[in-house]
Amino acid sequence: MRIRVLVVEDSPVVRELLVYLLESDPAIRVVGTAGNGDEAVEAVKQKKPDVVTMDYHMPRMNGVDATRKIMETHPVPIVIVSGSSARDEVAAAFRLLEAGALAVAEKPLGIGHPRHETAAKELLQTVKLMSEVKVVRRWPKREAAVPRAPRARAVELHRAEADVKLVAIGASTGGPIVLQTILSALPKHFPVPILIVQHIATGFTEALVAWLAQSSGFAVHVAAHDEYPLPGHAYVAPDGSHMKLAQGGRIALSADAPENGHRPSVSHLFRSVATALGRNALGVLLTGMGTDGAEELRLMREKGAVTIAQDQASSIVHGMPGQAISLEAAAYVLSPAEIAAALAKLAK
Repeated sequence: MRIRVLVVEDSPVVRELLVYLLESDPAIRVVGTAGNGDEAVEAVKQKKPDVVTMDYHMPRMNGVDATRKIMETHPVPIVIVSGSSARDEVAAAFRLLEAGALAVAEKPLGIGHPRHETAAKELLQTVKLMSEVKVVRRWPKREAAVPRAPRARAVELHRAEADVKLVAIGASTGGPIVLQTILSALPKHFPVPILIVQHIATGFTEALVAWLAQSSGFAVHVAAHDEYPLPGHAYVAPDGSHMKLAQGGRIALSADAPENGHRPSVSHLFRSVATALGRNALGVLLTGMGTDGAEELRLMREKGAVTIAQDQASSIVHGMPGQAISLEAAAYVLSPAEIAAALAKLAK
């Protein structure tokens, strides 16, 4: 059965391009389009799509309000399709994630553009992947206080917490919201640095870092080559560069060949941390498709590091952490709240 997609985009030219690209894949059928948020909410109700591609800047109702309304009334997987060249639109993409959207895809800039094929391929892959995600209804803010979320169970690390000198985190699809959850729960004077590789569409890393810093209150930066990572700070690998921990404790960036189809690669980071720190590291593999970082999380565990994988119930896509679990790479399998609790114990 073909995946039914609703395209929400106010520009007729871009809307036509998106319909053309999506229907070029025989597994996808565009069942409707909408030019503003009001039309999108009504179209979801009438067309019952499997996936919605969502723009941000639209008349009458913007993408954030439309996403929130859809998730409160007729929840469906929503993919943000954003123009990476517009800083305000890129920044807005993360507000859509907070409203309930699942993933971000770069808006293809037309046939003949250098990144057209790559962006088109990533958009198709994301739409097909998100069609398999089971979403749940979000309650309006005025009702949100009624149901209470269960408290995370306490996590006891079996090693002396003082041994950990650095935390390395890898994430892909669904990662930004989980990173926000984890960083928000950490004390500002967290005693060790955090290195993060997050797979995300080209052009979105700087906005991701700014959003994480603002929304979590934690000190988050785009990593720089030869920088010495400081306790209480998190460093995110920049677009198009691998990040590793070099001997001597400094960050090294490189344009080496992609690993597992990614640059930056989680595998590249985890392998370097295993080599440089051994048992004095803690590795976390979060939600995401593929297998990037799974083998190397096992290497970290073999070197004596504390290793954690996100559990299936809380993962949008359980590919990366699921592979790590199957390889027995993770000493702990935890929800985001439990991961945050485990890391916060390092500060005590």
